[in-house]
Amino acid sequence: MSDSAHHSDIIIVGAGPAGLAFCRFFKGSDLRLTLIEKAPLTALQTPAYDGREIALTNTSKEILQNLGAWQRFNPDEIYPLKDAKVYSGHLNYALHFQVPKLMHLQRSLDRLGNLISNHNIKKALYDEVATMDNVTLITDATVTDVNTDDNKACVTLMDGRQLQADLVIAADSRLSGVRRMLGIGAQMHDFGRTVIVFRVTHPLSNHATAQECFLYGRTLALLPLNETMTNCVITLDNTQADELLKMTPEQLAHEAQRMFGDRFGAFSIAGSVHHYPLMGVHAHRFNANRAALIGDAAVGMHPVTAHGYNLGLFSANTLAPLILQAHRRGLDIGSNQLLSTYNRRHQAHTRPLYHGTNAMVTLFTTDTPPMRAVRDLALRVSNNFPPVKHWIAKQLVG
Repeated sequence: MSDSAHHSDIIIVGAGPAGLAFCRFFKGSDLRLTLIEKAPLTALQTPAYDGREIALTNTSKEILQNLGAWQRFNPDEIYPLKDAKVYSGHLNYALHFQVPKLMHLQRSLDRLGNLISNHNIKKALYDEVATMDNVTLITDATVTDVNTDDNKACVTLMDGRQLQADLVIAADSRLSGVRRMLGIGAQMHDFGRTVIVFRVTHPLSNHATAQECFLYGRTLALLPLNETMTNCVITLDNTQADELLKMTPEQLAHEAQRMFGDRFGAFSIAGSVHHYPLMGVHAHRFNANRAALIGDAAVGMHPVTAHGYNLGLFSANTLAPLILQAHRRGLDIGSNQLLSTYNRRHQAHTRPLYHGTNAMVTLFTTDTPPMRAVRDLALRVSNNFPPVKHWIAKQLVG
């Protein structure tokens, strides 16, 4: 992988998991890519653990296998997600999801998906991209301006360098600066909540089952890693977050244990504690003149339905093949027609999920007495109405 700037066919801004995956699609192609990242090179070569465990659908697994990244994961750090349970208000009734029988038979699926740490996904994809001689990587670089016209895209860096390409891809974050420079607006949903994440060990088995507990005032998600280690995700109002963040790690683990009713036994902290603001975003469109948005720059999801990175990977898997197909045919890889096709296809996939997820979160985090009754009813109807349950399970499986 070269480290010098040059004129490119495609410029990608953002070397997160979505940007790296997008680049990897072009291995073996004669298209020249420039990947710009504001973090230092060492942050890509040895990404730090950030507390995030990514629930990958079976379709995402297949994409990552095709990109050579899945094979780079340590098998001991691929955690099967076999079942999922959702609770509302209390822990005495659960909406239970398993792999639909038809999908189990047709695709030989034995799990809803797999959990893999975010830093491991980034490292595997970086290691793949690092083998590509048609990718120029520029790190420690901040983009200060993006201009596009009918013929080219021009990206200006803080050090004054100007890079040109036929197409620019924004993969920089849900608060994307490139998206703003392109004049693309976005619907942003600040949930006013904080996510606190940490691992715990416990004596009793988690049975490879994810638990989503919409308790009154707080939400607790338990993501199974190995049989006796679980990733805890506590979501609560910003006004309450300081109380938990001031706790020692041991106190925080005990609080999560209490919230789950001691069902796995005593929790012991197993690593560092991380916290993040909770915000959803959906761009009004995913394309502009010679530009496209992928990953969180296009859609940043509430984590409750675990679609975040899956949608980011899906965006790359939608756009990159369109570009490769156009290139093979000698067509313009940055044409409005191509980018409009990508926008239409990805919007059709993301908008229902984004708005559906936000509606579900609103329903299950509204604690007025009438809404509590609606929440309970929603769980029981979903559990006992196979078409609804099957559709939701299909989304989880991918």
